[in-house]
Amino acid sequence: VQLVESGGGSVQAGGSLTLSCVGRTYTFSTYYMAWFRRAPGKEREGVATINRDGSTTYADSVKGRFTISKDNAKNTLYLQMNNLKLEDTAMYYCAATFRRPTFWFGANAYSSWGLGTQVTVSS
Repeated sequence: VQLVESGGGSVQAGGSLTLSCVGRTYTFSTYYMAWFRRAPGKEREGVATINRDGSTTYADSVKGRFTISKDNAKNTLYLQMNNLKLEDTAMYYCAATFRRPTFWFGANAYSSWGLGTQVTVSS
């Protein structure tokens, strides 16, 4: 599935952003989806995942601040980010897989990736 992210930008610490990811497929609801990020000089890390039934998982670093959701009718995945911190600065990627991941934050489990959208948090 082709994935296209949007919504990134520059924001001050404590601010909010909402990322979107549109999937160009007729079977969007059947995919397991996730948001990953890669900060400069760091490895890619999983941020949040959402199951076919809407159940979610979050990295400890974003729990209580980020919310992942999807609208199957619009073929769109979202990441609502509140109370952003300097350490949230990264390129954010959405990812999708048709097969249920064994490890939700294992990047290798996801077969489709977007090109990313940059989030920059400043003080």
